[in-house]
Amino acid sequence: MSEKYKIASSEGLYFVTLTVVGWIDLFTRKEYADIVIRNLNYCTQYKNLRIYAFCIMPSHIHMIADVSTGHLSDVLRDFKSYSAKEIYQEIKDNLQESRKDWLIYQLQYFAKYKASNKEFQLWQHRNHPLELVSNKWIDQKIQYIHNNPVAAGMVTEPEYDVYSSANQFTALKLYEL
Repeated sequence: MSEKYKIASSEGLYFVTLTVVGWIDLFTRKEYADIVIRNLNYCTQYKNLRIYAFCIMPSHIHMIADVSTGHLSDVLRDFKSYSAKEIYQEIKDNLQESRKDWLIYQLQYFAKYKASNKEFQLWQHRNHPLELVSNKWIDQKIQYIHNNPVAAGMVTEPEYDVYSSANQFTALKLYEL
């Protein structure tokens, strides 16, 4: 993997993107996005994750984050592992999921080619971290995160997105920069 896409410092502030395999539009369903929020809140409470800005898009999550102690890469690994298991189980149990068979097939298909995933794979392995080393970069990435749902046509204003830190009523606990 390129040095460009590694979390080099345990103390740095990073812009990261967590992407569903095959860019599957998974978070169009409230149940799955709520699992993400619940698990991110767990990580902020028990794993020292600090999230400063975020948005959940249909197939990926953008966030600016760091950890107060430990390594961000370890926290993201744990988040992805646990949330993947919960989301996969929710897909299997969700009687209202019209794409259940297709989703399960896709998640199992992507696991076939990875020795580390025996049954299914939900997240791509890379997080594409970008260390934010200046206020200009931080401001630019916050604007990008908050305007991403607008650019995608999901909402007309950033603050209307329920799964974004631009919305003051988000259920995710955030930290001040």
